[in-house]
Amino acid sequence: MNTIQTQDSLTGRERENLLRKLKQAQHDFGYVSKDMMTETAQSLGLSIGEVYGITTFYSFLSVRPLGKFVIRICKSIPCYMQNAEMIIACVADEIGIKPGETTGDGKFSFELTNCIGACDIAPAMLINHQVYGQLTPGKIAEILRGCE
Repeated sequence: MNTIQTQDSLTGRERENLLRKLKQAQHDFGYVSKDMMTETAQSLGLSIGEVYGITTFYSFLSVRPLGKFVIRICKSIPCYMQNAEMIIACVADEIGIKPGETTGDGKFSFELTNCIGACDIAPAMLINHQVYGQLTPGKIAEILRGCE
């Protein structure tokens, strides 16, 4: 009989413990390392594949180091209908990287996400935990210049 649990068989408490550990690693180190995933899997009796799957499912967890300022732009339909593509291009031009990348100096990481919960002020972006909405190219440039 297979004693390894599957993701679907995790109890609410086990899932809560897993997410708590992953979120704590993200907070402490800026990402969830392979070593952390391995330790977490062993401590909870899960496979590394299950832990990796959960880690990569959540867009606010990362398996790679991120910059000091993590820029997340909403790519959901309300934001796309409000010129999100222009906002993505403007951010890319301002910081010199594409979505999914981090600047060489480690200052910025640029991520696209499905929702940041700011549909009412679309197009919107999140820098670390601060939401910015009703974005324009000028407003973006000003916001990014203020990141120190």
